[in-house]
Amino acid sequence: MYKPKTKETDRDVLEFIESVEHPGKRRDALQLLTIFKETTGYSAKMWGPSIIGFGSYHYKYASGHEGAAPLVGFSPRKSKISLYFATGDPEREELLQQFGKHTAGKGCVYINKIEDIRIEILEALIRQSVDFLRKTYSQEPTEKRESAN
Repeated sequence: MYKPKTKETDRDVLEFIESVEHPGKRRDALQLLTIFKETTGYSAKMWGPSIIGFGSYHYKYASGHEGAAPLVGFSPRKSKISLYFATGDPEREELLQQFGKHTAGKGCVYINKIEDIRIEILEALIRQSVDFLRKTYSQEPTEKRESAN
């Protein structure tokens, strides 16, 4: 039976960010932490050893494969910062055209630094991803949003 490699952990998010060696990536990670938290309304959680995720949802594919994943997230990797958004929504591609300097794989969008991108488009990508996943999996997320203070 398939077991997902990336699961939510109890590791401290700020402790992880402080362990990032490159000062620019560490600074960007702290800024991304604020942007993702404010845009989603969810607290940050560690997923696996290096992904910072926000919210979560349960997926089940036609093949029977199922599991939990963050709605959105990021990881300050050594070479680039990985941003995790939902795939499959054509709106994502339209937003990426306005995003700034990046590369994209199937599931990730990669940036070198925050200065290379447009923050308002990042926020739109985050909102689009959360909305798309909620519609696609027609369920409430498994974690409640934080209330505004």
